[in-house]
Amino acid sequence: MPPAKNPNARTRTRTRTYDPVKTRTAVLTQYANIRTAVLPLTPDRLALPTRLGDWTVRDLVAHVTMAVETVSRNLDRDEPERAELALLDWPFATAARAADIAGDTRELADTHPDLDSLNALYALTEQRLTQRLATAPGTRRLATRTGAMTLADYLVTRTVELVVHTDDLNDAVPGLDIPYDRQALATCTRLLADALAAKAPGGSTEVRIPPYAVVQCVEGPRHTRGTPPNVVETDPLTWIRLATGRVQWADALDNAQVSASGERADLGGLLPLMA
Repeated sequence: MPPAKNPNARTRTRTRTYDPVKTRTAVLTQYANIRTAVLPLTPDRLALPTRLGDWTVRDLVAHVTMAVETVSRNLDRDEPERAELALLDWPFATAARAADIAGDTRELADTHPDLDSLNALYALTEQRLTQRLATAPGTRRLATRTGAMTLADYLVTRTVELVVHTDDLNDAVPGLDIPYDRQALATCTRLLADALAAKAPGGSTEVRIPPYAVVQCVEGPRHTRGTPPNVVETDPLTWIRLATGRVQWADALDNAQVSASGERADLGGLLPLMA
């Protein structure tokens, strides 16, 4: 069944394109980065809490495999007749399935209670993903939880899942320091920046997330030349945390993690984009 119509959807004049080969490589690379870092974790570290409610590190480690395995699983299913969900609508469509995802995550973690079983799960997930991506075209449609999408678009959403949860794991486990694949980080940053512009269309405010994205948003007088009157600037990880509710706008301002100048530079009422 297709998801309910997204009230935040807007008519878009420009849709960013993503190189499908680079996106596939980014997903595989970031997944491998996580696998390499988390599999030596000791039981006491797997039991650590995370900033995701009552999820432990073990729950989160299991969830990463589920977020990736969904590509292979959806490729195993019959292909939908048409795509139903545009890429820029995906960030707003995830909240409706949060409870289902949480339940499935807990069940998966409970059935893989130790490091050996998690290791086997990671290996199988990586093997299936690599094999399925070797032959599936980007135009192949997938029946995802949030609505039918092309494989190329769905892989862009997987960079968000992997980058966001890399940050969650680094936050939860002292010294873990999982590296970020540059292409995965760039793709995640750009999708969430474009989602902001879709949610609040306009040209009065410029949001800068160097070195990956610059978008114009918020209704009001459009800037045409010189220094924009309303400017927001932050780094990619802070932006991703703001967009996904890991960091609150007011806290980011107080901690000098974001700069905002101009009367239309307050994005607090627009964030987070993904709950």
